[in-house]
Amino acid sequence: MEDPELAAIRAARMNQLQQQGGSSAQGEEDSGKKAAEEQMRRDLLATILDTAARERLARIALVSPDRAHQIEAILLRMAQTGQLRGRVSEEQLIQLLDQIDGADSKSTPAKGAIIFQHRKGGFDDDDDW
Repeated sequence: MEDPELAAIRAARMNQLQQQGGSSAQGEEDSGKKAAEEQMRRDLLATILDTAARERLARIALVSPDRAHQIEAILLRMAQTGQLRGRVSEEQLIQLLDQIDGADSKSTPAKGAIIFQHRKGGFDDDDDW
């Protein structure tokens, strides 16, 4: 016996594969879905973050959109798993940013860091032969 949920998932997948013919209606539908998902994401973030934290995240997005998306994903995951109690304040967002910076700095060297490697026994211009 087949599970009804599994049958529904298979039917939806078959329908999706049949529609992948590249029609323009499919492209419009996909863009509509993406816009709806983005709006839902913004709405969820608006409920998670207080005003000051939202403004800080918007400023981060102006400078580094990838970093802002990373932070948003972390916040949404925390909200879904129930790790957030109440709204996130700007101070809590700063603490989260510091934690992310600490984890990133351990795995990769700092940008712009110059490392000097001195060789022993090398020849200098001052050395006489």
